[in-house]
Amino acid sequence: MMDYDSLRKDMVINQISARGVKNQKVLDIMAKVPRHLFVGESFQDIAYTDQPIPVGEGQTISQPYMVALMTELLKIEGHEKVLEIGTGTGYQTAILAKLAGQVFTIEIIESLAIKSKKLLEELGYKNIHFKIGDGYFGWEEYAPFDLIIVTCGPERIPKPLTEQLAEGGRLVIPVGYEYQVLTIMEKVNGRLKKTESISCRFVPMTGGMGQDRSYNI
Repeated sequence: MMDYDSLRKDMVINQISARGVKNQKVLDIMAKVPRHLFVGESFQDIAYTDQPIPVGEGQTISQPYMVALMTELLKIEGHEKVLEIGTGTGYQTAILAKLAGQVFTIEIIESLAIKSKKLLEELGYKNIHFKIGDGYFGWEEYAPFDLIIVTCGPERIPKPLTEQLAEGGRLVIPVGYEYQVLTIMEKVNGRLKKTESISCRFVPMTGGMGQDRSYNI
């Protein structure tokens, strides 16, 4: 039987902290959330390795370092209302929910959304709101959001997301075609300030081509 607790600790020390992530709250949560439960059984033995893992439907769960880095870049303090675009298996969602006040997460693939909702509820999360639909359009009903994180790569930043970002808020998003640059947008006095982090590779953002037909679950 695998010692997942030790594997998580090694992951945090050797993959995340060693590569420059310093936020102690992020490191502590990454050492606690059981990543192996968010991948298929055939992949559980590599759940804590430094790589993305396929989760079906052409999607992946991001490598642990990228999850930690994007979470650190959000600068979560604990009270925030966070919008996540791309629920996937729910691993990043779980990390956010442990750190923030409320998480609103959108997944365009129905089967993934339903599966992740079931798992997260079984794990006892109470502060996550789920929606199936096109994340390009955000979640206007609950806007503005203090923080927005996007776990898929659009060619350009969706305008609805910047419009739904609260004053003083931060948007962390990989931008580009096929390969992306991790980009941080901050809204200051109604204007957007852009900074860039590292090069990365995420699955492309789908949607944004027609009317939003999202629905809550």
